[in-house]
Amino acid sequence: MILFYTDNIDGNIAHLDTEQARHCVQVLRKKEGDAISFVDGSGGFYEGIIHETGKKKCVIQIIKTQQGFNKRRFNLHIAIAPTKNTNRLEWFLEKATEIGIDEITPIICHHSERRKLRTDRLRKILVAAMKQSLKAYLPILNEPISFKQFLQLPRTKVVKYIAQGAENAALKDNYSAKKDVLLLIGPEGDFSKDELSMAFDNGFQGINLGKSRLRTETAGIVACHTLNLLNE
Repeated sequence: MILFYTDNIDGNIAHLDTEQARHCVQVLRKKEGDAISFVDGSGGFYEGIIHETGKKKCVIQIIKTQQGFNKRRFNLHIAIAPTKNTNRLEWFLEKATEIGIDEITPIICHHSERRKLRTDRLRKILVAAMKQSLKAYLPILNEPISFKQFLQLPRTKVVKYIAQGAENAALKDNYSAKKDVLLLIGPEGDFSKDELSMAFDNGFQGINLGKSRLRTETAGIVACHTLNLLNE
């Protein structure tokens, strides 16, 4: 199944953006009257018929709608330090989306080697991964924020973990299914002592992700997979 994405929906009519319309009409050679499936990034899965096409447009008449498509039973927010090599962060975003994640926040830590990101490019990776894995929910990607500022943000009831190698506190043994999670993943140089103290003072529990020393992006994937597996 080829899946498209748009949140430009008005009643029973949807419009693909320029990039996706071009791919649909010019690359895939879809034409008026052809069936098409798409998601809105908020849990809606749609089936429709192409109503109108052009070089830069594709208008769809919706014939079937399903809300809450494959909705997961918990919310997962991972706050992760951007990797020095952006390809590694992009890999994390892609795979985490395929596995299942709701929100990602890049956090700038004391030992962070990368402090700026092109979030527009990263969001395109999330969209592509959502479509490829046949998901209807597009993860929220927040703008980069300092570690200290992130801890000061108000948040609803959530289980809070920080990956920092706690010997006797494996994530898989300290999490109960169906609970919403916020997990902090540090940079290549790890969290500083001050950052760990701030996290503990703000109610975060130290956990480990296994006996191996993991790269930042690998730690994110291990955590994402573990939590999804525990919720099956």
